[in-house]
Amino acid sequence: MVQTSSTEITPEEPEPNAAPPTHQRLPILVTRSLRHLVDIITPPLCLKCHEPLSTQDTLCPACWRTIDFIRPPLCERLGIPLPFDSGAGTLSAKALAEPPVYGRARAVARYDGVMRQMIHDFKFRDRHDASKLFGRWMAEAGASLIADADVIAPVPLHRWKLLKRRFNQSALLATQVSQLTGIPNAPLALARTRKTVPQLGLTAIQRQQNVKGAFSVPSRQRPAIEGRRVLLVDDVITTGATISAATRALLAAGASSVDILALALVTDTTATLSA
Repeated sequence: MVQTSSTEITPEEPEPNAAPPTHQRLPILVTRSLRHLVDIITPPLCLKCHEPLSTQDTLCPACWRTIDFIRPPLCERLGIPLPFDSGAGTLSAKALAEPPVYGRARAVARYDGVMRQMIHDFKFRDRHDASKLFGRWMAEAGASLIADADVIAPVPLHRWKLLKRRFNQSALLATQVSQLTGIPNAPLALARTRKTVPQLGLTAIQRQQNVKGAFSVPSRQRPAIEGRRVLLVDDVITTGATISAATRALLAAGASSVDILALALVTDTTATLSA
């Protein structure tokens, strides 16, 4: 009887680095050709300074270095940077003094410099070309929250503001995160039930009063929320007033928990008034 080496490749196993089967080659070639065509029609440029690049949907090294990404150590609840690492689950003094109504919050970067400019372009100048990059950043920053989430829901705009702006920036971000992670997106789970004045320039107390009771979950959307762990998506966390009001509405509708994922976080008082 002839023994076969344990490293022998059986007929059912493809050889390492083997070419893809014939039926898979055409889609791969088409995808590569389309990417090449897109690069010819719209050459890859830095999303901020428009420096020529080799790939689409990203920043040049110079602009990338100016983004103040939020990295550990972080407050477990608020997601704000901590001065030193005290181990997993560390809470900031603010979180201990004023525990948030939501579970955990995470954000990609501080709301300043290039990040602030890109968000303003995204919200107020219809610059949506950075949405894919934003989605990738958020999926990475919120990986621990995404692992525990059952459904994604964006912070909504009031219908009149939505008509004026024509899009909800938080909904666009939620769509990107949902597509990248496969977590179901519930874009209509929350509704803004009354018109509020813009938060820009308001103090923390004024912001709380402005959005108090401004959100609800429509009855037809409750099945998507009841008993679910919700990942609430917003563009910028400032004082936390908006996400707290939205969280209360989700919990009142039966959500088992609510975590927050945002693109940017205001970490100083001065920036709060301009966010």
